[in-house]
Amino acid sequence: MLSRFFRRRPQLEFPQFDPDPALNDLQLRQARDGALAGDWQAAARAIEDAGTNGELRCRRISVLSEAAVKEDAWLYKWLAEHPHDAAAVTIQAAMLSERAGNERGGASAAQTSDAQFRAFADLSAAAAEVSRRAMSLAGPSDPAPWVEFMGTMFGDRQARRSFAATYEEGRRRDPYNFELHLTAVGLLCQKWGGSHERMFDAARGAAAAAPPGANAVMLPFLAHFEYALREFGWDQWDRETLIARHQYLERPDVRQELDSWAAKWRAGQHTVGREMTCRHWLALYYTATGRHREAKVVFDEIGVYLGSPTAWGYFYGVSARGFVAGWKVANDAG
Repeated sequence: MLSRFFRRRPQLEFPQFDPDPALNDLQLRQARDGALAGDWQAAARAIEDAGTNGELRCRRISVLSEAAVKEDAWLYKWLAEHPHDAAAVTIQAAMLSERAGNERGGASAAQTSDAQFRAFADLSAAAAEVSRRAMSLAGPSDPAPWVEFMGTMFGDRQARRSFAATYEEGRRRDPYNFELHLTAVGLLCQKWGGSHERMFDAARGAAAAAPPGANAVMLPFLAHFEYALREFGWDQWDRETLIARHQYLERPDVRQELDSWAAKWRAGQHTVGREMTCRHWLALYYTATGRHREAKVVFDEIGVYLGSPTAWGYFYGVSARGFVAGWKVANDAG
């Protein structure tokens, strides 16, 4: 099966894949571009238009915060005019958290300097402080500040002490929120001081409680990807490591479980944006287990929306390269 990844193949014509993190949320793309051009009201409207969909609200805040990392004048103008706007303050918190992650970088702990860790901790603490302010301003059903506060816990040890209470309140506000449970799964994994058991418990618990179609149903996929990354050649990207990770996903018990979650997710409606993330996970799973015809169906659903497909990097080192390799193999088979 893996020979298809390494053999020389004829050139395929394939689309210009789109790395925009907004994925297929076209309203969000327009709002972000408007904000970067100076129209902060466009960003405010996009969040307001999410209505009671807490997952969509959180996702839009996340993408807008990434834009603010590069250019924050529009955000600070919004904050100057409406300093008590919970959405604006939450975006500020998410922006600081994003900057914290950029300071740390994506390398393993062994390859991260003390100065990077200090910057990560300092900016995470600043993000936590702003998140607390956003909590005080949020409406009774808005989960976003709690999601962002949990995100600061990767770098702020003091904030992490309140993980259980924060997670509980986030679930009370929006029980099946993908961003909330995604953050919890990350915090509870072995890489961030948790364990495989706690990570799987969080992912499976969220997936079991969520209704069919909810994006949270797909979180066990990420848990299995994380397990394979950690247990089979951690921080290595050679052929033998790739084979070992593929073989793990091909285990009958793993395939049976993931196929059941995929069926539950397929059985309902999905929230825009993160539903495309889930499709990437499904395409990765089918690709890694040699189910290339099934992978092609999902690649066709993904279309050009590459986004920032982090999970592909768990198996192939460079996420975009892994995605394109999988796409080519699936289209060869299809």
